[in-house]
Amino acid sequence: MNRWNESQLEAFAPKLHDMLVSRRFRELRGALAMFESQDIALLFEHFDDREMLLLYRLLPKETAAETFVEMEPDRQEYLIGMFSDVQLREVLEELYIDDTVELIEEMPAGVVKRILRNTDRESRETINRILHYPKDSAGSIMTTEYVRLDKDLTVSEAFERIRRNAVDKETVYTCYVTEKDRRLIGVVTVRDLLVASDDAVIGEIMEQNVIYAETHDDKESVALMMSKYDFLALPVVDTGNRLVGIVTYDDASDVIRDEATEDIEKMAAIVPTDKPYLKTGVLETWRKRIPWLLLLLLSATFTGAILAHYEEALSKVAVLTVFIPMLMGTAGNAGSQSSVAVIRALSLGEIKLRDVFRIVFKECRVALLCGITLGIVGFAKVVFLDGAEPLVAFVVCLTLAATVLLAKLFGSLLPLLAKRLGFDPAVMASPFITTIVDAISLLVYFAIATAIIPQLQL
Repeated sequence: MNRWNESQLEAFAPKLHDMLVSRRFRELRGALAMFESQDIALLFEHFDDREMLLLYRLLPKETAAETFVEMEPDRQEYLIGMFSDVQLREVLEELYIDDTVELIEEMPAGVVKRILRNTDRESRETINRILHYPKDSAGSIMTTEYVRLDKDLTVSEAFERIRRNAVDKETVYTCYVTEKDRRLIGVVTVRDLLVASDDAVIGEIMEQNVIYAETHDDKESVALMMSKYDFLALPVVDTGNRLVGIVTYDDASDVIRDEATEDIEKMAAIVPTDKPYLKTGVLETWRKRIPWLLLLLLSATFTGAILAHYEEALSKVAVLTVFIPMLMGTAGNAGSQSSVAVIRALSLGEIKLRDVFRIVFKECRVALLCGITLGIVGFAKVVFLDGAEPLVAFVVCLTLAATVLLAKLFGSLLPLLAKRLGFDPAVMASPFITTIVDAISLLVYFAIATAIIPQLQL
């Protein structure tokens, strides 16, 4: 199949539309066969619901199920509403358990009841068990469709078992070796089996030092673990070390993407949402954004109070007012740089809370270099470009150096404090840091000005 980017798919959509309007269904089937299921789901976004339904019914059974998984929840809900029970059952039979669980989590209660009613008893029990795990746990994203081998099997017997079960499993490359009670004791890959002799025993060639996750482990930590070790799948065990499922690479990739999106939204002072931008209504977008804006509005009263307190000083040396935006902006940016760097390092597991002194020591050295550089450049700007007196320029210069140091210190410490208190460090990013640093920069500015400029001294 060809590789298609979004612009190519958008350009091809009118051709499909022409075929659909002129009812050239045989040609349509051939055209859709050129695309992967992910591309077909993107193509469907260019058609209304009725047209999309017609196109969907032209897909082969397996492709239709794979495409259904890739579609947006509102489109999935529409299709489920148009399916007969027989058609819905056929689609659900083609889905892996973890995909069915994800589908259920996105659907309203009425649709969920219909989905569960059309799944077999064993699948329904598995789905309910997975749904009972905490939302952010490894258990909530695992699938129970994996290949399990006994340690006493020979390689040829193992291959026979894989052939019998492969059609129902999400991955067969990595196989897990368990005792009779399903206690995990080893792992073996298809590569290991291929290079071993047919009569070799699994227990002799398996890797016994198994890296695994527990059902209640944080799913982001599990995804990062898979990325660290380049795993295609990671076994998940319960408290008794019994194998209950696996997390596959595609699900781990989704977790990393979703967590990154959530962090970006928090860092931009937006309550996270799992809906695409254009699928989120105006009122819902307002509800997601207004809480932080209100909080930041109230917190900005501190800067107003500081300015009001030093109103008399500003009236004596009015030129000081000119440099307030520059100082506040520079300090805010300096704090944001440190906070974002620390938040990223925390999310990737590059630093721990115990590294606090190393982090502070590094940021202080960086702040010192940045502060000296900005102070020298700021002094030259204030004197030569703004035409202020050298004494005022000296005040601005010192303030730049001091506020950059404090901003980077707060920017690095606040995310660590949030982590220590059990909050998401991302909430301590740009907006929150900027508000705190704005107040600090004003206090430092007026303190230095009062100490140096004669007109402001009592």
